[in-house]
Amino acid sequence: MKYSIIFIAISAFFIASCNHAEHAKHEESEFVVSSPIKVDTSIDKEYVCQIRAANHIEIRSLERGYLQKIYVDEGQHVKQGQQMFQIMPMVYEAEMEKSKADVDYAGIEYENTKILSDKNIVSQQELALSKAKLNREKADLKLSSTHLGLTNIKAPFNGIMDKFHSRLGSLVEEGELLTTLSDNSKLWVYFNVPEAEYLDYATRLKKEGPQKVKLLMANNQIFNHIGSFETIEADFNNETGNIAFRATFPNPEGILRHGETGTILLPAYIKNALLIPQEATFDILDKKFVFVVDKKGVIHSTQIKVGLEMPHIYAVTSGLNTGDQILVEGLRKVTNGDHIKTKFKPYRAVIEELKNLHAE
Repeated sequence: MKYSIIFIAISAFFIASCNHAEHAKHEESEFVVSSPIKVDTSIDKEYVCQIRAANHIEIRSLERGYLQKIYVDEGQHVKQGQQMFQIMPMVYEAEMEKSKADVDYAGIEYENTKILSDKNIVSQQELALSKAKLNREKADLKLSSTHLGLTNIKAPFNGIMDKFHSRLGSLVEEGELLTTLSDNSKLWVYFNVPEAEYLDYATRLKKEGPQKVKLLMANNQIFNHIGSFETIEADFNNETGNIAFRATFPNPEGILRHGETGTILLPAYIKNALLIPQEATFDILDKKFVFVVDKKGVIHSTQIKVGLEMPHIYAVTSGLNTGDQILVEGLRKVTNGDHIKTKFKPYRAVIEELKNLHAE
């Protein structure tokens, strides 16, 4: 029993000595602290988007027949009016020749009837019927000519060909898909925005006009042209609570294609945002904390709420004030209640060091 008491006393003395040594170590070392700043700032909010060509259409056969000629290739750039496909025209050529003959015949009949009408041999009514027959044959000729023209398929605008859905010699039906054509010189980029953010953007749109946006491509590079946020769909999606926005981007170099994906970077402006370095925070379960150092150098663990996240920075909505000093280095070397020596470093200097550190 006596030895147990001695052992406990020695242990207590040893622990106290260690704690004293640890506190002395903290007091000898200088820990960097900084203070939050309150500024107006902006952040690029990210939205997954779908990229669509402003002009993207299906090229379909307008007549039934054999695909006789293909004048273009998959992926080829074509110009407006350029010939693309030829449906075998022989039947339609024959129909047009027949219509021409019918027009000639009806024209001769009309001239003869007119001569007889001038001599009062036939009535004016018979002359009118002959004229109507001639007009009907002319209309049939025009229809035959139109059918023949539809066998020759031309590009309706400048664009890029997609893959072929029918091959040379195939029997294609009226309305059958042949390929698609995309004009990628201007792109429509669609993305979904939550209701609360929609209200902010809609208000700003009325005051400031179309807002400029950036596009982050799939390779994590920023597209080299700025887009304009222009259009909002009429209705919200009741299942997601989102509404679709559309931004327009020029694409003169043709880098982007119809059907790609990316990320829209839409600037959000924040007034009087309280900013701190991300490095100054630590997590306990799902909550974020910082170490606030009081005037006596004592550390206090303080919970905060983060509103927005930016590179190396958090915008704090509660838990801190601009006059607070927070520990930005050595968070794992201290515990709540420790007494430390501090060295103050301005917020902007801390952020600049963090940027340089992560850039290396």
